[in-house]
Amino acid sequence: MSKPIFKRTKILATIGPATMSQEKVSELMAAGANGFRLNFSHGSYEERTQQIEWIRTASREQDKPVAILQDLQGPKIRLGILKDNMLEVKTGDMLVLDSEIAEHDGSFNLPVQYNLASKMKVGEPLYMFDGKIRSIVREIVSETAIKVEIQNDGFLMSRKGLNLPDTDFGGDILTQKDLEDIEWGASRDFDYVSLSFVQSASDIVDLRQRLLTFGSEAQIIAKIETKSAISPENLEKIVQLSDGVMVARGDLAVEAGAEIVPVVQRRVITLCRKHGKMVIVATQMMGSMVDNPEPSRAEVSDVANAVIQGADVVMLSDETANGKYPIEAVESMRKTILYTQEHSDVMPVAKSESRQKNDAVISYTAARLARDLNADAIVAETDTGATAVNIGAFRPNMPIISLTDNCKTAQKLALNYATRVYMRPPESCHGIELARDLKNEGYFGDGVATLVLVNGHRPGAGKTDTIRVLTLE
Repeated sequence: MSKPIFKRTKILATIGPATMSQEKVSELMAAGANGFRLNFSHGSYEERTQQIEWIRTASREQDKPVAILQDLQGPKIRLGILKDNMLEVKTGDMLVLDSEIAEHDGSFNLPVQYNLASKMKVGEPLYMFDGKIRSIVREIVSETAIKVEIQNDGFLMSRKGLNLPDTDFGGDILTQKDLEDIEWGASRDFDYVSLSFVQSASDIVDLRQRLLTFGSEAQIIAKIETKSAISPENLEKIVQLSDGVMVARGDLAVEAGAEIVPVVQRRVITLCRKHGKMVIVATQMMGSMVDNPEPSRAEVSDVANAVIQGADVVMLSDETANGKYPIEAVESMRKTILYTQEHSDVMPVAKSESRQKNDAVISYTAARLARDLNADAIVAETDTGATAVNIGAFRPNMPIISLTDNCKTAQKLALNYATRVYMRPPESCHGIELARDLKNEGYFGDGVATLVLVNGHRPGAGKTDTIRVLTLE
């Protein structure tokens, strides 16, 4: 019997209209999804409750822990409803955007779902319809309205997003909707909360305090999608204070320019590897599969490059939320990950950017020992998940088999690099027993299996302190 191949880079799928059923969620999970993103820009709490139930039901049926991410909308500013749902604009047109307008009358006075006058200044750029229409603020008309000059021909549509690349929100990036969503989500089964349009590390501190106030154990994912966030004085601090980072390439391209995205992606992945934080690469990874059953060659290369750079997770958005081929998108991503990891090593980072080993010396030693022994797997007993996360930060080229009796730990680790997590009751939560069970089930093939076990055995240590090498005939 040959060894099964486990993908080391994980897949995060977004639930949406195309996958709004128990059957579709189960199929996504079986195809290779390790976590699910619930986009709080759309949908009701009733729908969210149903989606969580579908995910946890499929997880139990497939005996596969998975993570759920609550993606906060943040200050994603949108136009209101336009008359006839569309408005043509030309270079030089002057538009007034007013948060007090309830109904559009077809004129150039447009409703907007945010008081732009409270944040924007004359001369700042404002991009509409995902950057398709560009404009400059020419006047603050009133306490609720601004006037902008259109810079190119095109058209606008109802509820399309606005981007304010040079506007400072002054730490005020959580909207009233976000605050309500945070409070609602705190008592639900979310493993991660992603914060949109992060500008500085103080935004992470603010959200963490709010989560603690509501008693939430969810970890924070910072979405990197603003000019401010990628500045040298902010980026590394954001990584350090977050539990993970998402390279949100869609809005980042609009806010800062598409040409900077590949460089920023590589920089963020390097920083996350340095500090032992999860990194998610997101947006249009398999974008053509919204309408087509096969990805483009460029998309396959995009996913493969994220794997080679060492991303923990690659994410599907519209592909699984609104696309015609959601299951095929996950399967294509899975095949790309598996082939890439078997035929290419993870890119090394410069010594100056490598992780400091003194804060995780046991994990580093275990990963190095497993590599030198050409081990079949690293087996880690973990309560909080920190041991598996620390080992994964060194990007071992074999599975990290994690064993825990903590359900929340198992769910969070579902997105951790190279980790395959197993739940066991406390009385049988021992790595050696699990390793022997897996060997008997053929997980390591027919030959001799060499495993590196990591756990805590010294009484009162309260942390991982032991490494053992186990050989199973």
